[in-house]
Amino acid sequence: MSKIESRLKELGINLPDLPEPIANYIPAKRTGNLIHTAGQVPVYDGKSYKGRLGEDITLQESKTATKLCVVNCLAAIRSIWPLDKIKNIIAVHGLVNATQENTEQADAMNGASDFVVEVFGEIGKHTRTAVGVSVPYNFAASVYMIVEIED
Repeated sequence: MSKIESRLKELGINLPDLPEPIANYIPAKRTGNLIHTAGQVPVYDGKSYKGRLGEDITLQESKTATKLCVVNCLAAIRSIWPLDKIKNIIAVHGLVNATQENTEQADAMNGASDFVVEVFGEIGKHTRTAVGVSVPYNFAASVYMIVEIED
């Protein structure tokens, strides 16, 4: 088991196997020394996190959803590259399902950002985007990552 997967296990997280994409895309792609993930949604341990922040889910539920999106991003990365060979987390971009009036998207994305730093430490500090949108299929969020890897 890798050092990162051991850290995840300490935090009570087991990386899932990725489901087959439901459209014409791949979960992660390497280009040079970077890996970009597709947007991952909060489906974990048989549960889907759905709803709109400001309407039918709380800020805490939205934070949990963005964290679980990162869990799935890490699973996508692991599908093509060892997690222990991540050199730097470059960016974590989040699309938060929120009402037009809601302004807590950045707070919701703290669930994702705090988790990344909790797992990776200093190399987990990253740039970020937090945008409120209508996420397909009413998922609570969709998050994608860009990481730098070492050969």
